[in-house]
Amino acid sequence: MVTAAELLSMAAFFEDKHAQAFPSFGSERMGAPVVSYCRIDDSEIRLREPINSPDALIIQDPTLLLSVDVFHGLERDGFILINSQRSFEELGIAEFVAKFPFGHVCNVGATDLALKHVGRPLPNAALLGGFAAISDEIRLASVEKAIHQKFSGEIGQANVAAAREAFESLKAA
Repeated sequence: MVTAAELLSMAAFFEDKHAQAFPSFGSERMGAPVVSYCRIDDSEIRLREPINSPDALIIQDPTLLLSVDVFHGLERDGFILINSQRSFEELGIAEFVAKFPFGHVCNVGATDLALKHVGRPLPNAALLGGFAAISDEIRLASVEKAIHQKFSGEIGQANVAAAREAFESLKAA
């Protein structure tokens, strides 16, 4: 998710927005959940602290849904994108997400898309394509440009393909 936050901030820069991406690592054991933040604004960002009231959440690991309070601080008009093909009922969050506006909570099999296009279980690009589809915070073209700037050649093309497929599947839903 550290790379995803960095790519999201790059995409925002390409749209002449101000952005700031930063991870938060605790002193926990290896393999503990990692949180990455990305602030996007039309004006200069001076804050340098964790985000307590996010406008959107991108959840890469759905196993955290019932073990960590990943939804803390999110208002009912926020956006949630979950890396999963399982239904909200199967994930155990159907009652919670029913309180959000239609289209604000979506899931996409980003890991499966990464395996299909990239050949590795690295869902960041697909999640960002999905985020562009549901939030209108960034355009898919900006996500693609950020991916190409970070990853060259076939790896960049494969990640762009994963992002596009996630975008198109959520726009069609």
